[in-house]
Amino acid sequence: MSVVNSNEPVREFLELKLGAVWAHFKTESFAFWMICSYLFFEYVRPHSIIKGLDILPWTQITIVLAGLFWIVESSRGKRITTGANFLMVLFFVVILLSSVTAYKSSVAYEMLANFYTWLIIFFLIQVVVTSEKRFLIFLFIFMVASFKLSWFGATTWAMRGFSFTSWGIRGPPGFFTNSGELAAQMCVFFGISYYFYEAVKHFLSGWMLRAVALMPITAAMTIMAASSRGAQVALAVQAYFIFLHGKVSLRSIVSIVVVSGLLYFMLPAEQLERFQSAGDDTTSIQRLLYWGHGWDMMLEYPFLGVGYFNFPTYYNDHFSYDLFYESAQLPHNIFVQVGADLGLSGLLVYFLLVWQGFKIPATVRKRLAHHGKPDDWRIPISKGLGVGFLGFLIAGQFVSIVYYPYMWVHLALCCALLNTTASLSLEIRR
Repeated sequence: MSVVNSNEPVREFLELKLGAVWAHFKTESFAFWMICSYLFFEYVRPHSIIKGLDILPWTQITIVLAGLFWIVESSRGKRITTGANFLMVLFFVVILLSSVTAYKSSVAYEMLANFYTWLIIFFLIQVVVTSEKRFLIFLFIFMVASFKLSWFGATTWAMRGFSFTSWGIRGPPGFFTNSGELAAQMCVFFGISYYFYEAVKHFLSGWMLRAVALMPITAAMTIMAASSRGAQVALAVQAYFIFLHGKVSLRSIVSIVVVSGLLYFMLPAEQLERFQSAGDDTTSIQRLLYWGHGWDMMLEYPFLGVGYFNFPTYYNDHFSYDLFYESAQLPHNIFVQVGADLGLSGLLVYFLLVWQGFKIPATVRKRLAHHGKPDDWRIPISKGLGVGFLGFLIAGQFVSIVYYPYMWVHLALCCALLNTTASLSLEIRR
């Protein structure tokens, strides 16, 4: 089956014909407009860049309007229920129980919005984004917003002569301000953008093709500029899975050697020294202490942990002798944070959600292969979601980003992509 025939229903979208995309967008429901607006405000954050716009809580408004109009609008697309739905609710139940039994419940209650907001957004995205064209429009917004970040990071690094700075590089106000969080988003973007290029390269040419090809390149450059060791390790693993895993060939080996060589020679000497000193510098030692005592908290409170977002408070009161700073931070590891705060029950649910993050894209590929669509655009996109998610998980071993958008938006995107296959009759094993 040819690529053209396989993707004919959305050919103009894959050709990135903005006029056709805009014409379709105008015909969509108000709920879809609002969920797209939410993504724009969350990732581009124009209200943080232009102070005159910072007069209303834009993300909250778009979320509320998306939910209200989804309820009242009669036209709703088909969608597929996954295990992630149940697990997201169960994770929130564990958070509530852990808040009740927390070391300091008042701290936990103040932070509840840090998860229930993502729970609402997760369900809204998957119930509204229910068709191929809706998914592609939503994905385009995500890609352009991330490309804006990667372009800024890459050009900033280039303008300072690819030099090292202790603070790395900062993103716009919001979730991606700090270099570690910006680098984690670039890991997600690197995986998705590489396979996005694979999905659309047959339909593009000229400057448009080159612009799409720049996406993973600028993402990688921003990761290098951010000076985040965890994100750089994640990038290396992602490159292995893209270029070598399962398809070792002379071309793939040469490609990864060339890319690795370029990145190595572009990497400042100070950054290389940071890798060499890993485990011995103050930052590394403090993180190791956080992780060790986080494990102690899990052992002492195995069922529900010390309490949702109670890690810093508990650490200050019980392990202050192992602090190099004025007060404790979050543990700089997503699994330690979940395990210490929510116990082994929360960690188990979290692991199951991680599994869903890989299982759902694999299910998309299975359904499409079963229906004779091996060249469908959703095949590479599903692979990109998996590789991007892998990057988040590795980078997340060194930063506290459990309740940042990465995983929750990823799961919503996976469910939305699966929704686009709802018309394909194939039983799904859960």
